[in-house]
Amino acid sequence: MNNTDQHQKKKKHIVREYVEALLTAAIIALFIRAFVIEAFKIPSGSMIPTLSVGDHIFVNKFIYGLRIPFTKNKFIKLRSPTRGEVIVFIYPVDESKDFIKRVVGLPGDKIEIKGTDVLVNGECLSHDPLVVNQDSEDKRLLNIVGGSLKHIPYVPDFENYNFFEEATGDVKHVVQYENGIWRSSYEFAVPEGHYFVMGDNRDNSADSREWGFVPEENIKGKAMFVWLSLDKDQGGIRWDEFGRWIK
Repeated sequence: MNNTDQHQKKKKHIVREYVEALLTAAIIALFIRAFVIEAFKIPSGSMIPTLSVGDHIFVNKFIYGLRIPFTKNKFIKLRSPTRGEVIVFIYPVDESKDFIKRVVGLPGDKIEIKGTDVLVNGECLSHDPLVVNQDSEDKRLLNIVGGSLKHIPYVPDFENYNFFEEATGDVKHVVQYENGIWRSSYEFAVPEGHYFVMGDNRDNSADSREWGFVPEENIKGKAMFVWLSLDKDQGGIRWDEFGRWIK
C-alpha cells in the first residue's frame, strides 16, 4: 500500500468517525427531547405575570411518565399532575398546537368561578391583594399588603390591572385581572381522566373556561425554568429572568 492509499484510508476513517459522532449526538438529542426535556417558547400573554411573551422555558417530560414518541400512549406512568402545577399540553381543539396553563381542577373536582373568586369543591382559593411598585423598566415588584416584596416579570400597562397572590394547592403564585371587566359566573364538573386549567392572566386567557377540559393523555410535561427571556417591546434580553424556576 503506497502513501496515497494510506492517506485516503486515514481520511475516510476520520470522516467516518465524525459521521458516527454526529449520529450519536443526534440520537442522544432526540432521546432527550422525546423522553426527558423539551424546549418551549411562550406564544402569548395568557400566563402573565408568571410567564411573558418571549420567554423560552424547559419542560420536564419525564415527571409524569414516558410515552411512545409521536403518540399519546404512555408505557410508563410515574404520577399525575397536581393542583397548581404549570403544564404544557396538546391543545384539545387543535392538536397541532401546544398550550401552557396552570392546573386548577383535578379529575372529579367541582369548579366554580364567581368574579375573581375561584372555588374548588366549595372552598375558595385564597388570594391576597397585591400593591404594584415600579422598580425599573424591565421588572416589577409586587408587595403583599402587610407582607414582603415579590419579583415578577415585566407587566406592560401594569396600572390597568389588579394583582393577587393566589394559593392553588401547595403553590403560591401571582394572578392578574384587568380593571373594569364584567365577569360571568361559571360552574364545571371535571370528568375523570381530565384537568381544568387556567391562565394566570385571568381576563386574557383562552382556557378551560372557554374550550373545556384537558385529557390527561394530552399532557406533555411540567414547566421547569426560564432559560432565555427576550423583551420584544424594548429589545434585548431580560437577564434577571435567566434560570428562574416556574411555580
